[in-house]
Amino acid sequence: MSLLNFNDILRIAQERQFKAIGSFNLHCIEMLPAYFRAAKKTNSPLMIQISTGTAQYLGYKLLVDSVCSLAESENVPTCLHLDHCTDINAIETAMNAGFTSVMYDGSHLSIDDNIANTRIVVEMARPKNITVEGELGAIGGSEDGKAVADEDITITTVEDAVRFVHETQVDMLAVSVGTVHGLYTGKAQIRHERLTAISKATGTPLVLHGGTGVSDEDMRLAVTEGINKVNVGTEMNVQWVGQCKTTFEKGKVNDSVRKFLIPANEAVTQVLMEKIALFK
Repeated sequence: MSLLNFNDILRIAQERQFKAIGSFNLHCIEMLPAYFRAAKKTNSPLMIQISTGTAQYLGYKLLVDSVCSLAESENVPTCLHLDHCTDINAIETAMNAGFTSVMYDGSHLSIDDNIANTRIVVEMARPKNITVEGELGAIGGSEDGKAVADEDITITTVEDAVRFVHETQVDMLAVSVGTVHGLYTGKAQIRHERLTAISKATGTPLVLHGGTGVSDEDMRLAVTEGINKVNVGTEMNVQWVGQCKTTFEKGKVNDSVRKFLIPANEAVTQVLMEKIALFK
């Protein structure tokens, strides 16, 4: 089974009565089978997203080959997405390796420079049938070593979103509407009216970053207001590390490593299933 791009995955998800698709950060290769188990149990297509740090750690080709193999053997429609990349050369590497979706994150730039660079990526992607995500506005918190302080958070405006989508022709747009990267001990405050207004004005699938800190109620509402892709990463990582700390502490040095990882992977599968259920 070939990997699919975001547009293909969203269409399949909607055919299966989902309003949005979850895009789940993969932190290490050992986690990967847990993602496919969750997708199969929920009859959901699967979008796996990779940070540039993880891609460099594991290798772009290993990730593509591993995801392709599981997508085929498990018969799960799957998209492999490069997340939050600021390096156009790294995006090109991912495209050439077989990633089917990429994100250029120019949110730290002026809107003019963000549009210009995002447009370059879109022009690279179109001949390869690869979808492109852009980001407009600054989302707080930290992810993969990149942090945005509270005073630097910028909420996306409707006017800027319309201009950005029109001039870049991105397939989906990540917006800053109150969520926070890495938040798992508090509650994000989504600006629902702004979200709805951006969706109506752009007519483009919107992306919610910082999905871990969003309440179930807000999540169900957001996917009716134009959010078609929800990024979740921190919660899986927290559960995986927590389980591993417990099992490694209790284990013996001659135990098989898999015994330490199985409970962690089971916890990750459960997190994915709970999140996917919110996207209907």
